Amino acid sequence: MFDNLRLQRQVEFIVEIDKLKQVLRQTVTTNKSRQENSAEHSWHIALMAFMLSEYADSVKIDVFRVVKMLLVHDVVEIDSGDTYCYDNDACKDQHEREKRAAARIFNLAPEDQAKIMMTLWEEFEACKTPESRFANAIDRFQPLLNNYYSKGKPWIKHSIEKRQVLDRVRIIEEEAPKLWDYVKELIDDAVQQGFLKK
Repeated sequence: MFDNLRLQRQVEFIVEIDKLKQVLRQTVTTNKSRQENSAEHSWHIALMAFMLSEYADSVKIDVFRVVKMLLVHDVVEIDSGDTYCYDNDACKDQHEREKRAAARIFNLAPEDQAKIMMTLWEEFEACKTPESRFANAIDRFQPLLNNYYSKGKPWIKHSIEKRQVLDRVRIIEEEAPKLWDYVKELIDDAVQQGFLKK
């Protein structure tokens, strides 16, 4: 149908990733009106990484690489769905489900771009480079903020405890220590207000 096969594959990939808007997360919007979708989450954390990069513990991080990583890392949820981070059973096979999804979805794009996205996704998952560690820290910070500013709606619904949240966001202390005091204040206040169990 089209002469430009590369462009056709790029458009097919773009149309496919529009499905990320349909993947609902446990996190709700800050006005508590509805669950956020994974596309909104990806946009939000990408912008947060840009805004908060000055708090990265590693002085020299490639912020553009972090943003790209955050924009592609949840694309796999089109096939695997969102796995609630506090659901231990669902987390058991999460990586395998997401790995299959990454192979299918990224390979819709032209080969060179598919390889770039797969590399970014694998880097994020491995969480070893300064960029991937900061990306993971921001990925944990955003739901914390949304949960706090939605008066703990998802935390209350799932009876989440303070220790669970602290365990989940501990990477922030390591990768963005200047944010850690703020994170602890939010968590302590969430307990005080009854959003989180002690």
